[in-house]
Amino acid sequence: MFTLIIFILILGLLVLVHEFGHFITARKSGMKVYEFGFGFPPRAFGVYKDPETGKFVWVWGKGKSSLKKTVSGTENKEDFGFPSTIYSFNWLPLGGFVRIKGENGEDANEPDSFGYQKAWKRIVVLVSGVTMNIVLAGVLLSFGFMVGLPTDLSAGKDDSAIIVQEPQVLVQMISKDSPAEIAGIKFGDMILQIDETKIVSSEQMVGYVRENNDRDLNVVVNRNGEELSFSVRPEIVKNGEANARLGVMLVDATIIRYPWYIALYKGFIAAFWGFINIFVTFYYLIKYLILGQGLVYDVSGPVGIAKIVGDSARLGISYLINITAMLSLSLAVINILPIPALDGGRILFILIEKIIRRPVPMKYEQIAHMVGFVLLMVLIVVVTARDVVGLF
Repeated sequence: MFTLIIFILILGLLVLVHEFGHFITARKSGMKVYEFGFGFPPRAFGVYKDPETGKFVWVWGKGKSSLKKTVSGTENKEDFGFPSTIYSFNWLPLGGFVRIKGENGEDANEPDSFGYQKAWKRIVVLVSGVTMNIVLAGVLLSFGFMVGLPTDLSAGKDDSAIIVQEPQVLVQMISKDSPAEIAGIKFGDMILQIDETKIVSSEQMVGYVRENNDRDLNVVVNRNGEELSFSVRPEIVKNGEANARLGVMLVDATIIRYPWYIALYKGFIAAFWGFINIFVTFYYLIKYLILGQGLVYDVSGPVGIAKIVGDSARLGISYLINITAMLSLSLAVINILPIPALDGGRILFILIEKIIRRPVPMKYEQIAHMVGFVLLMVLIVVVTARDVVGLF
């Protein structure tokens, strides 16, 4: 239950920030926004400001809105008879949404419609959600660097950084069906020693395993304050590897912080490079899938992500800030990809419109977005099913 609550809160934050980017830029660009929703329909209640009286008016009940119409992007004009934007609170707490007039090509001849605006204004509105997710990641990382943020010191220490605690060798990732996974070693375990040797760095541990890869090793870890021992024999984890290993990815984890004036720009620099790294990762992921070489990286769906969030929360607030920032950047990257049904796919059609000097017929664009949406849903179902099986 703890994991589920934390996951819903973080997902809600990421989606609401994303949708707020669309909302504010649409308003500033002269577009009419019918609704800004917190959560997904059915609607519990809503409020809007009457432009004539200046008073707030409350609306109770679900009205004509529905989850199906919201997800499909269908304009529900019979429920848009409010004189200004209604801020709705809905029963499914999974983020939020924004309904912009003419966002699917309708009413393109009306000045307050999305479709009426110049191409650059529409692109700004579409890319603003991604921008807000990057900004959120920058804010989170900046705050994290002020109070202390988990960092891997394997590549060395920044001279301006203040080390809050001594480095610890932590398990960051475990290869599937590896000796470590079979033995019971888990994400977040702190490696204390192997046999009688105290472990002080990931480099030392890798060297020890390489020199003693022909016998069982006694690995002692700290898990939530409890010391546990595992007998593990190194093996070849993947075909083609030269050395037997345990199958774990390690980090020399510590908590570091910076003075506030350094933390501010360090956070946004980290967010920028994080976005670039995640984008490159997705590039290779999609490339090898297209080439038929399968998944070169492990991919998690909602269930897997929820588990990672829960594990991070149990490690402490610093780890939770870090994973939330990375999820925000991942959401930004996914949305900017030129895939129909995503923001990047809609931007692609606007660019095509500029190249061919006429709008792409609405029916073809809607078909493309529908196909893209179905394929994304199928992918999510497949990955989620694999995550659920993995839990057992």
